Amino acid sequence: MKNPSRLFPAALLAVFLASSLFVSPAVSAAADSGLKSLRGAEIQAPDTESADPFKGTKDSAPIERNYLQQPPIIPHKIDGYNITMKYNKCMDCHAWNRYKETGATKVSLTHFKTREGQELSNISPRRYFCVQCHVPQADAKPLVGNKFKAAEGMR
Repeated sequence: MKNPSRLFPAALLAVFLASSLFVSPAVSAAADSGLKSLRGAEIQAPDTESADPFKGTKDSAPIERNYLQQPPIIPHKIDGYNITMKYNKCMDCHAWNRYKETGATKVSLTHFKTREGQELSNISPRRYFCVQCHVPQADAKPLVGNKFKAAEGMR
C-alpha cells in the first residue's frame, strides 16, 4: 500500500481543479453584480464589444508626452492585434517599406540597434514586441490621484 501522506496532496489538488472547472450560476451572478477597486470604490467594467479593429481604425489626436524618452502613445485601438515571434501586426503599417502607403509613422531607427549599438537590417528582438513600451491612448480618469507634473522641457 502506498504512503497515505503522499496521496493526500494529490487528492486535494484533484478536488480543487474539479471545483474550479465548474462555476455555479450564483457565483457568476455575484461577479456580474458590480466591481470594486482595491480601495473599495465602485468601478464599471470596460465595454468588451467593439467593431473590427482593423477596419477604419482612425487615429485620434496624439496626447503630448510628459517626460523625455517617453515612448509615443498609440493613437488608435489595437484590440485583436497579433504580436508573436513570427508575426507582428503593427509592422503591416509601420514598417519602413509600408509606412508611406498606409500613412503611419515609420518605426524609429533606434529600434534597429542592439544594446551594443550594432545596426541590424531588421527590428532588434528587444524592440520587436511594441506593446512592451507603447500603449494605446485613452481619455480615462486616473484610477488613483497623483501629483505628477510634466518635465519643464516638455511643456
